[in-house]
Amino acid sequence: MTAEELEEEQEPGRARSGIARVLAVIDVIGSSSQAQGVSTIARRTGLPKAVAHRILRELVTGQFLSFDEERKLYRLGPGALSVGLAAMRELDVPAIAHRHLVALSERTGETTTLSLRQGWSRIYADQVLSDQEIRMSVALGTSHPLHAGSSSKAILAALPDAEVADYVAHHRLDSVTDATITSTAELSGEIARIRALGYAVSSGERQSGAASVAAAFHGATGQVVGSVSVCGSQDMFTRCRSESLGEWAAATAADISADLGCRTAEGDGRRATSVP
Repeated sequence: MTAEELEEEQEPGRARSGIARVLAVIDVIGSSSQAQGVSTIARRTGLPKAVAHRILRELVTGQFLSFDEERKLYRLGPGALSVGLAAMRELDVPAIAHRHLVALSERTGETTTLSLRQGWSRIYADQVLSDQEIRMSVALGTSHPLHAGSSSKAILAALPDAEVADYVAHHRLDSVTDATITSTAELSGEIARIRALGYAVSSGERQSGAASVAAAFHGATGQVVGSVSVCGSQDMFTRCRSESLGEWAAATAADISADLGCRTAEGDGRRATSVP
């Protein structure tokens, strides 16, 4: 028996299988924005250094990891990228998010919706209708600009500053209703407010008599995928209730982000900014 194998045999809590140890190593590297050394990886996984080193060597040989010979650091390699891209292609976002929409609707008693970003607009991809006799509903598949309504504004506010500025520079802030934001200065203030709260609020901005709250959710690489909303009549959305609904929408968006493989829903582009 080699020294490495002996050390592995003596590993405390050795109930983990070989596959579980490999996955633990991959998780440590994949969850960090920086390359990692073997000592750090061993410490974070709880593996003996020799065992971690053997796993790392095998992953490098299979091109799942890349190794920087000069700095003695490991990061994800081309093999991991291929697997990740294949997984992303297979993701059915509405199917993944649906149970969260159901739970949010049951909790709030209101209709909940799922929107997906499509370039500089977004579409309704799913909804769960309220059980109330008088309830809101949306037309699935319809496209809407990113400055009108909470579902749109939540997506816009979650984008990096440069993309927000690009949207404003190349798109007219056309009015959908009398309450739609059409001023760049007002939109700038609204984006800062959404980023501070973690959710967007709309009252009659896209549809007269309707109100909603919404929060953006993110994919595995941190990209903005879409938003989840709670919607109903304006009469039902008092300020106090909107705060509670907004917090629930934000929590639901975070859950959807996690299911899509996002480590954190806070992207670098969600800083308060001024729109030119």
